[in-house]
Parts: sequence; structure tokens; C-alpha cells
Amino acid sequence: MGRYVVRRLLQAIPVFLGATLLIFLMMYSLPGDPVRALWGDQSVDPAQIAALKKDLGLDLPLWQQYLNYLFGLFQGDFGTQIASQRPVADVIAEALPVTIRLTLFAFTFTVLAGISLGIVAGLWADRLLDRGMLFFTLLLISVPSFVLGYTAQFWLAFKFQLLTPTVQDSEAFGDLLMPAIVLGSLSLAYVVRLTRTSVVENLRSDYIRTAIAKGLPRRRVIGVHLMRNSLIPVVTFLGTDLGALLGGAVITEGIFNVQGVGNLVYEALNRREGSTVVGIVTLLVILYLAISLIVDLLYAVLDPRIRYV
Repeated sequence: MGRYVVRRLLQAIPVFLGATLLIFLMMYSLPGDPVRALWGDQSVDPAQIAALKKDLGLDLPLWQQYLNYLFGLFQGDFGTQIASQRPVADVIAEALPVTIRLTLFAFTFTVLAGISLGIVAGLWADRLLDRGMLFFTLLLISVPSFVLGYTAQFWLAFKFQLLTPTVQDSEAFGDLLMPAIVLGSLSLAYVVRLTRTSVVENLRSDYIRTAIAKGLPRRRVIGVHLMRNSLIPVVTFLGTDLGALLGGAVITEGIFNVQGVGNLVYEALNRREGSTVVGIVTLLVILYLAISLIVDLLYAVLDPRIRYV
């Protein structure tokens, strides 16, 4: 197990460097000058712009800027936000807890509702309930997230007044409930369909027939033998989806006025704040790689036949 973990950590190094380099090049290839944009339409002395660029290191060649960013990153320095002249690490530290809270709410909703509905659909495959579930999940997959967000706002907030239309307090569960449901709806649909398919396939397996022939209680057959094998592909998806939820909250946070990382990325893109976007993406890449490793290690817990060497 230890060798496997070390090998995966070594494999993560080129992935990390490649991802950060790609987003770094993409951000600095965008048109516009973020330093000049600080003054808007006002006239400004070019010497001031040049001086600020020199202070921020933006006058250096692109390859040197990237190397400086990497060296600073290993010291915990994510760069400096151009607009506020604050460290990007401080800006992220304020917004990240909000996004993590929203993501965990959405992830919990996806896991509990998705796996439960998928098990029910799989146990009653090809019946009316199963067909209704497949239609419902197909509808969720087909509807864009921003359409679902505005629809949820109209019905749940304005029409029936059950929830607040926008987030007033990022620490209040009631305010984050609706954006969490919207954020996790697409993942919910995939989890339901994946769980349903996995349950149906494993119900036809020989080990399930053997367990039933031995006279084991139905609860034990389903809860122990069926679920442990059926959840392996679901855990794979959920592990990668957790990282996707963290990075995919831009639209949802914008609709519901959630002051998290997604909203921070949106504002930084409008201002061409390359350092802020690169810093956030770097952190998300690190989280994604860590989650991917944890998911692989969970395989051995769900299936004792799996051994890592």
C-alpha cells in the first residue's frame, strides 16, 4: 500500500505541473491589460503602469513568471491580486470555506438521494417506478444548470416562498439549501443511473444467487453482498465529482449570489486577474488529485480482493 501511495504521488507531479502551466498560459493569452484596467477610462501615465507591472513581476518573460509562481507556490505564496494588492492566498481563504460548505451540502444531497433512488430503481427494474426514475434523471441531465437555477428560484422562492431567492448569510443552511440542490442535481441524475445499472448487473451475478440459495436474509444479501460490489463504480464517480462540484460552482454561485470561489473566479475573469484564477485553479488541482488518491484507496475497503502493491 505504501509503495502504491508513493507511486501515485510521483505521478501527480507532472499532472500538477501540466495543469498549472496550461491555465497559466491560457490566462495570460487573453486580450486586455489587467493593470491598465485598474484606471478604467481615465487617462494614466504609462510610467505608473510600467512601475506597477514591475512590482508585480508582470514585466518579466512569461516563462520566468511561471517559474517565479512555482517557487512562490512551494512557499505558500499564490501571488498578489492586482485590484486590491492583497495576497491571493488571503482572498481564497475568505471565499473557499463558503464554496466548501456549499459543495459538501450538494455532495451530501447527491450521495444520500442518488444512491437511495438508484437502489430502489435497480431493485424494481423495468417497472413503472424505475421508468419514472429514468425519465426524471434524463430530464435533469438535459436541462442546463442555469435554467434549473432560475426555475428553482421562481417556484421555490417567488411562487411558493419556501426558500430565499439569494444567499444572505453564507453560514446559514437554509440559504444554501436551494443552490446546493441545484449544484448537485446533475450529479444526482448520474449517480441514480449508475447505481441502478450496477445493482441490476450484480443482481444477476452468481454470488448473489449463491447467497440467496444459502437462505441468507434479503436484508443481508442486499446490504452486504450486493451493495459492496455495486458501489465501486459509484464511488469512482463520486470521487471525481467532488472535485467537479468544487470547480463547477461558478454558475450556481453567480445565480444565487454566493460569495465563494466560483464568484471570485467570475470577477477575476472579468478583470483579467490571471494570478487569482491561476491560484484558485492550482488549489482545485491539488484537491482533485488528493480526492482521486483517496477514492483509489477506498476500493480496497469496498472489495477485499483488491490489493495495492
